[in-house]
Amino acid sequence: MNQRPTREQVERLRRQYPAGTRIILHSMDDPQAPPPGTKGTVAYVDDMGTIGIEWDNGSTLSLIPGEDSFSKEASPEKTKHKRSCDLER
Repeated sequence: MNQRPTREQVERLRRQYPAGTRIILHSMDDPQAPPPGTKGTVAYVDDMGTIGIEWDNGSTLSLIPGEDSFSKEASPEKTKHKRSCDLER
């Protein structure tokens, strides 16, 4: 984001990337950036819309939406458990 985001934009980011969300880095224009493919966990979204990440390699470099390329890690599909009463039918 090249300018300060609105409160609504920050809240949208916080809903889209709540703490605990897993992220995969595609690219970041920073000499200290983790390599592409590095995974991490969202720690927070600050008032500037920067996403604080705790990278699996130990780095804590934040992401800047619109400048850095990243995506959410696909969550594993939850196994559907049948209730015992459903099995008795």
